[in-house]
Amino acid sequence: MQKLATEMNLSETAFVRTLSATEDFQSGSRYGLRWMTPTIEVALCGHATLASAAVLFFCLNNPSPELTFVTLSGELKARRCDPFVSLDLPLNSCEPETVNDAEELIKLTIGGFAVKELQHCAHTKDLLILLEENVTRLQLESMQPHVDQMIATHNTGRIKGVIVTLGGSEGNGCVDSNGKVYDFVSRYFAPWNGIKEDPVTGSAHTVLSSYWSKKLGKKALYARQCSPRGGDLKIQVRDDGRVDIAGEAAIVMSGNIFI
Repeated sequence: MQKLATEMNLSETAFVRTLSATEDFQSGSRYGLRWMTPTIEVALCGHATLASAAVLFFCLNNPSPELTFVTLSGELKARRCDPFVSLDLPLNSCEPETVNDAEELIKLTIGGFAVKELQHCAHTKDLLILLEENVTRLQLESMQPHVDQMIATHNTGRIKGVIVTLGGSEGNGCVDSNGKVYDFVSRYFAPWNGIKEDPVTGSAHTVLSSYWSKKLGKKALYARQCSPRGGDLKIQVRDDGRVDIAGEAAIVMSGNIFI
């Protein structure tokens, strides 16, 4: 599996397997799921889970309204919400972080932009950087981190990913194609996991959902990950320590791999 993921050279390659001899991909509702980056196996990946569910729902015509995936992060559920797929994921909280502990890493990531707030999630090992309100969406999208140098500045294992986020408003351009304002936007970098920039990151949004829900005092959130291959996310923070994150999937390729 790791060799295949290295060959695919995408942020994550998902591997789905049946758990029972009596079920198949067309009729089952419970599967095993593992995720590999080009270099390591990861414990949680939202967009590869969404992609796995989308293939089962829309390509293999699995009629189940809900699928359960047994993973390193426990059981994850994917629900059919046409045209969206909604994922039931664990909510991960973060705590304030001092700039001194990651000063060089911050400079390599955001350059000269000012930091308004800094947080760290011990569970996902993500550093969250909140930018000042005067930063625009275009500036966030144009930001060019020195990703190849980030590992050398922080190699203790405490940080494995960097989230850069910005609150949304009409004034800073954080609106969708229909003019609806995003509650927040973000980008995510994880060279420690073999990922320079992840396109749309479910695991990062388990942290962002917790952070922005508390900050804005709301449980329903609308977000955008502003990578070159970005996407919109509809978020519902629940009272049981979980979060529902919904997104759309596009099937762009189908084929066979010869081993």
